Amino acid sequence: MTKRMKRWTIDSVGIDTPLQMTETDLPAPGRGEVLVRTKAVSLNYRDKLVRESGMGLPLQFPFVPASDMAGIVESVGEGVTRFVPGDRVISTFSPGWIDDKPLGSARNPPYRTLGGFYPGVLSEYVAFPEDWFVTAPTSLDDGEASTLPCAGLTAWFALVERGNIKPGDSVLVQGTGGVAIFGLQIAAAQGAEVFVTSSGPEKLARAKALGAHHGIDRNAGDWVEQVYQLTNDRGIDHIFEIVGGPHLGQSLRAVAPRGHISVIGVFEGFDIAGPAGPLLLKSPVIQGISVGHRRALEDFVRAVDKIKLKPVIDHRYDFSEVPAAFDHLDRGAFGKIVIEIR
Repeated sequence: MTKRMKRWTIDSVGIDTPLQMTETDLPAPGRGEVLVRTKAVSLNYRDKLVRESGMGLPLQFPFVPASDMAGIVESVGEGVTRFVPGDRVISTFSPGWIDDKPLGSARNPPYRTLGGFYPGVLSEYVAFPEDWFVTAPTSLDDGEASTLPCAGLTAWFALVERGNIKPGDSVLVQGTGGVAIFGLQIAAAQGAEVFVTSSGPEKLARAKALGAHHGIDRNAGDWVEQVYQLTNDRGIDHIFEIVGGPHLGQSLRAVAPRGHISVIGVFEGFDIAGPAGPLLLKSPVIQGISVGHRRALEDFVRAVDKIKLKPVIDHRYDFSEVPAAFDHLDRGAFGKIVIEIR
């Protein structure tokens, strides 16, 4: 008898699109593929956008959401050399992007990711090519490991791979979501001076407990003026621009001359805007960060084990509670939201 498995799917996109637990046949790994038993899945803000709008992606329905998972290799197909049954693995966000430049062109930018162009991972098992996985860190449990492929790697790619962060640099992260908290932790581990903007003293106190040096309440006046005061007008070397839209203009005001602005989020819109004056006079590097490649994820995993970085998880949900996990994602989280499959 064919074995069956459970998964979460949507049949269309829209704000009110229901998530449904469905059953399907357990996949068999083909040549070059591994069958992985999913142990944990973490959610990203992008998963909310894909569910609500599709983001212009060619979704195949019924569609399985989410891109980030940790699991155990159950079996391997013919020709597999990178893994054996029993190995702990995590997914890669951009399958096929091993190193260097991403796959794509000027006309067709690269965006072939899990939980979008490819099916997602909110399933008891997945069967994907072996190149779509990397070995999980030994120092993290499955829930913690599942947070690395998108949010964790995005922060690492912005600061280390592309930003060349060094001790003594100043880093500002906006908010206390998954990418921001990873950015805080990575920057602090690199010996940087960390600034966090958020709303309210409670979140700022929690951020300081994780290693932030300065907390700026964005509801208490102009946060850029507060940056000027805290840095003696020098500004910030590395800024995580997570808000998007016209908010880029604020980051251009706050960035130090020849600093870096990593454009990561789109909470206030996909069309970013800002004044030309500080752009021309300060000559900052403005870099779009679309997560990162597999080699950087492997570097990040080794760093996580070395420095004992512990991802911040706001809440762990059971596999039966996926709709509640998405509701939490909609409200916002301090750190990451994880779904565990026991």
